[in-house]
Amino acid sequence: MAQVEFRDRHDAGRALAKALAAWRGVPEVVVLALPRGGVPVAWEVAQALEAPLDVLVVRKLGFPGQEELAMGAIGPGGVRVMSDIPRMWPVSDAEVEKVVEREQAELVRREQLYRGERAPLALAGRVAILVDDGLATGASMHAAALAVRAMQPRRIVVAVPVASREAVQLLNTVADEVVCVRVPEPFRAVGLWYEDFGQTSDEEVRGLLTSDA
Repeated sequence: MAQVEFRDRHDAGRALAKALAAWRGVPEVVVLALPRGGVPVAWEVAQALEAPLDVLVVRKLGFPGQEELAMGAIGPGGVRVMSDIPRMWPVSDAEVEKVVEREQAELVRREQLYRGERAPLALAGRVAILVDDGLATGASMHAAALAVRAMQPRRIVVAVPVASREAVQLLNTVADEVVCVRVPEPFRAVGLWYEDFGQTSDEEVRGLLTSDA
C-alpha cells in the first residue's frame, strides 16, 4: 500500500469530517478534541458537522527515561489507564506516582488555560465524538473514552485520521464506534503520515476554541 500523507492537521480534519458526514447537523453531537494536536483536526470536524467544539484534556504517562513511550494515561475525574509496558519493564509504584502527580498538575493547568471560565459542555444523552490527530498506542484516547463514559453520553465515537491496528482494536473495547481514515500496515508513527506535523501551540488551541469562523 502506498503511503498516504495529510498536508497538515487541518487537511486531516477535513478528510476525517467526510468520514463522519452522517453526523452532520445532528443536534445531539458534540466534538471533543484531545489537545494539543487534536484541536486543529477537531475544529475542521466541528465546522463540517455544524457541532459545538470543546477540549477533553488527557495526559500520557511517559515511561521514566523514555517519556514518548506511554505506560498509561490519565483523564478528568481521576481516570487512570495503564498499558502492558510496566509489566514488561517493571516500574516502581513510587516512580509511577511521581509521573502521575506531574501529569495531573499539567492536566489541571491546560484545562484552565484552554477553557478559561467556560464550563465544559454537558455530555449526558449526547453523541460525543472524540478527536485526535492519530493513535499509536491508543492509551490517551482510552483514558479519554473512559472519562467521557462516566458523563453518560448516548454514544461515544472515536475519530482519527490515522491509527495503528492495535489502537483501533483497543478503542473498539471502550467506544461505540471507531472511525479512522487510514489504518496503515506497518504503522510506525503518527507523524510519518503528515507532511507538516509541527507542534500545535497553546495560542493556536485557544484561538480555535474561541473561533466562530
